[in-house]
Amino acid sequence: MTPEISRSKGLRVREKILIIFLALSLISLLITGMLAFVTINRIGNYAEQSLSELGKDAVNDSTVALKNEAEINLMRIASDQAQITQLSFDDTAAEIDILAAQAVSLQNNPPLIPSTPSFTINNQPPNPLSGTVVFLAPGSTATPQSDEYRTLAGMDDLLKAMKDADTDLKATYIATDSGIIRMYPWTSQHEAIYDPRIRLWFTNAKKSSGHVWSGPYVGATDKSVMFTCSRAIPTKYGTWVVASDVTVDTINANFENLMLDSNGYAVMVDSEGNVITSPDLTAGNTKWYEAFQTKNIFNNSNPEMVKIGRKMVDGESGIAHFWIDDDVYKGKIYIAYAPVKSLNWSFAISVPALDIIEPAVKTGIKIEIKTREISDNVYAQTTQMLQILVGLFFILLIAVILLSVKLAKIITRPVELLRQGTVALGKGDLEYHLTIETGDEFEELAHSFNVMARDLKTNIENLRLTTADKERYAKEMEIAKEIQDNFLPEFTPTIPGIELAATTLPAMEIGGDLYDFIPVQKELWGLAIADVSGKGVSAALFMALCSTVIRVSGGAEADPSVVLERANQLIYADGRSSMFITIFYGVLDPANRKFTYVNAGHNPPMLVRGDPISVRTLEEGRGIALGVVPEVKIKYAELVLEPDDLIVMYTDGITEAFNPENEEFGEERLMDYLKNHRNDSVQEIIDGLVDEVRRFCGSRPQSDDITLVIVRVK
Repeated sequence: MTPEISRSKGLRVREKILIIFLALSLISLLITGMLAFVTINRIGNYAEQSLSELGKDAVNDSTVALKNEAEINLMRIASDQAQITQLSFDDTAAEIDILAAQAVSLQNNPPLIPSTPSFTINNQPPNPLSGTVVFLAPGSTATPQSDEYRTLAGMDDLLKAMKDADTDLKATYIATDSGIIRMYPWTSQHEAIYDPRIRLWFTNAKKSSGHVWSGPYVGATDKSVMFTCSRAIPTKYGTWVVASDVTVDTINANFENLMLDSNGYAVMVDSEGNVITSPDLTAGNTKWYEAFQTKNIFNNSNPEMVKIGRKMVDGESGIAHFWIDDDVYKGKIYIAYAPVKSLNWSFAISVPALDIIEPAVKTGIKIEIKTREISDNVYAQTTQMLQILVGLFFILLIAVILLSVKLAKIITRPVELLRQGTVALGKGDLEYHLTIETGDEFEELAHSFNVMARDLKTNIENLRLTTADKERYAKEMEIAKEIQDNFLPEFTPTIPGIELAATTLPAMEIGGDLYDFIPVQKELWGLAIADVSGKGVSAALFMALCSTVIRVSGGAEADPSVVLERANQLIYADGRSSMFITIFYGVLDPANRKFTYVNAGHNPPMLVRGDPISVRTLEEGRGIALGVVPEVKIKYAELVLEPDDLIVMYTDGITEAFNPENEEFGEERLMDYLKNHRNDSVQEIIDGLVDEVRRFCGSRPQSDDITLVIVRVK
């Protein structure tokens, strides 16, 4: 049954909707806007006046609070923190003296056997905190068997005990003139060029009779900026230096515990005015072996700040306040400073004046009173506005209802018919037909709907057929790709004295090339590269068969000719597909530097050797492809390997690659490339050769699978 609607002449739908809703919207907006304007204007005037009065009161009270409390609190904080910092650094120095005493006592006693284990850089413990690290500097004359080396091990227990007892320490360690260094906790981050004997903490300690504190520098184990306390001990072996590291981050963390607002800023400066700790002091791009540059307080553009810096360097304490205007902050700022006497350093803390507002209670009460007054007024005004809006709402509601009824008569019926059509179409009824005659867009929409249903029916049928074909092909390619990937080696084996790399690049979704590394008896390795005839799923399955047969045959036999003869029998016996495989197979004996190989119809590999460099193909040991005849006899050839020999095994995807001019890449270009890149790593040779072939082919697509296996004798 086909639904129908009578044709009515008149305005188009767009015009009908526009006229009705435009009138309704204009009336609503005019009434609501006038009322909202009057009410909000009253609220705004009152709120502005009240908040202005509150602001004046708050500013006056805050000014009084700053004068009464700021200087006392800041000076107390600065003095206390300077004393705490001095005690912390004195504790570290005392710990260094204990380490020095232990080092002295070791000189005239038999070597101690510590309970704390030690490890080398390359021998990582289960937990870095479980032991020390010991290593020798470049050019060191010491050995693990030397008396000094064994005596120095007696420091391990105390190094660990000092670090465990003082959590502020980054590390504790001891270094010697002979180039030995023992450190707790264990780390592997020292670079090979690291030599403690040329570091300032070592050289300065040797020049002093007591403990010495370094300036800030970038640590060698990470990017931390740190200080080092060190002390030299003369011994019968030469000078030993014990040391402990304290990072700037640790010092800053102690400063962060001060009772300050987040805008507070704490720093320390040394006797020359250099800023040695601050919240934003980081290593940046400075390397551990480069001099660490820091700001100097005397380079400040503010003369008041320079004046304070002079007093700090002179060891004075005090408080000052002045106005600053820079990119970071604009306003009045308070600075309190006190000396760290034992180190000849000075601690300073700065706080914006606006952050030291103390009489918050009184100000809060006044703000609360004013806020309550504003709230009461806002409530009264909003209540009045709400009453008015409620009345208007009911008036507008009646008008909307009446207009909606009128609108429903004009629009609802065609819309309902269209809805019924879409529901039917959604359920699959592509034969559904709409008939709407209203003379407007609804009639045009009904016609478009009918055309769409007819076209959709045709397209669905075509899509069903096309999708089935694509899904079948995609599934076939997916299976073939999975088969091929599963039979290629997951990784390149590590063979002593041999550098090895391989890759394969299919020309399409799947390829017919394969390579394999087969462990053979007596630590020999079988190397195989092959090219299967055909493409698609059948080629992938045949490749899987051949890979399995070759691996099984090669794993039990060291004679490559026997391996291929057995593999040929098995492949030919299952030769229902009339497919075959070309393969080069060799057995590598790294211990005796021999390479025994046979070639079943495959591209002969190239041997690069000698100085001057020569390149030749391994033509010996050749036979026909596997799977062609039931029996093959191939006599193996043997190659005695020499240092720096390079054996390049490849498939015809390299030499038979064509450029847009239909020129072949060929063996000559391959030989030239190998001569020019003979000294590259085998992986670099593979990557570069693939790029060279792609550049040669240009816009022409890859015509065949590319597979490479390269062996270098070290």
